[in-house]
Amino acid sequence: MPATPSPEENANAGPGPGGRRARARRATMKDIARRAGVSESAVSFALNDRPGVSEATRERVRRVAEQLGWRASSAAKALSGVGSGTVGLVLARPAGTLGVESFFLQLISGIQQVLAERQLGLLFQVVEDLDAECATYRRWWAERRVDGVLVVDPRSADPRPGLLDSLALPTVFVGGAPERPDDAALSVVSADDAGAMARVVDHLHGLGHRRITHIAGLPDLAHTARRVASLRAQAERLGLTGVRSVTTDYSDAQGAAATRRVLDEPDPPTAIVYDNDVMAAAGVAVAAARGVGVPADLSVVAWEDSVLCRVVHPWLTALARDTIAFGRTAARELTALLDGGPPRTVRLPLPELVVRESTAPPGRP
Repeated sequence: MPATPSPEENANAGPGPGGRRARARRATMKDIARRAGVSESAVSFALNDRPGVSEATRERVRRVAEQLGWRASSAAKALSGVGSGTVGLVLARPAGTLGVESFFLQLISGIQQVLAERQLGLLFQVVEDLDAECATYRRWWAERRVDGVLVVDPRSADPRPGLLDSLALPTVFVGGAPERPDDAALSVVSADDAGAMARVVDHLHGLGHRRITHIAGLPDLAHTARRVASLRAQAERLGLTGVRSVTTDYSDAQGAAATRRVLDEPDPPTAIVYDNDVMAAAGVAVAAARGVGVPADLSVVAWEDSVLCRVVHPWLTALARDTIAFGRTAARELTALLDGGPPRTVRLPLPELVVRESTAPPGRP
């Protein structure tokens, strides 16, 4: 009799009949019994560490269960016939950047508002990289830990849409549409990063700035690529040559280091656009330490508005959007999928540029 494939084998399988990717099936006690050559009751005894089977059989059963990707918690939920009542969110970000960035706290606040209404829990995990994130989804799927997932930080080349579709986990991508199988059952809540960057560049160009530097976030994120591409497109449209992007990890330390480098150049920028509020505040501190006045010598724009933008001096010009509402929208799209609704794409309004004290006409040639 043919062996039951593991979750990884299923998830990596090619398209099935009709060109659609074959979706993975969770291993059952029956699958384990079949492959191990024992009864289902023997499997139950072995996996629940009960007497009634030999140590050799117990070890064989456990080895087969591991090969098939079976997890102990899947048995109870399979018998109950109900979902977990939980959705998942994994962040593959440097841990040091999360404690200082307000965006994710507000996003999760909005998500929690909707989940609380539905009496759903949120399983949240921070991991080191994308491979660890994908491994987490496989484990959650095998253990029936979550009924669906919210996925952030779409990548330019992203393995997660195909994986999550193969696992048949209801999924909402937050922030933009990744590359995905044409028939993947994934919803998207999309932010207009290109339009937002165009709005910032038009503002700075209108003030007279011609040398603009974009201190960006992580280079492999799709929204970073969109912002960089939009900056280049706007520079070409306006005939600007002194425009470029520098990538960082979103932290205040790397934001400050990048600011020092560009301000020490022979022709430093007259305006800097930072991809979050933390880096913008760090950049203002670096400028002050170098005797560079903001906005007299340097204009500063922060991508995400927050309280931090209004406690530094001068107050920062910033792109403002309702991040809590962003989280609510993402959670509602996921609950709609859990209710059997079709996947869809929701586009968020263009962020407003709130002009404050940190931008002005350039004070140096």
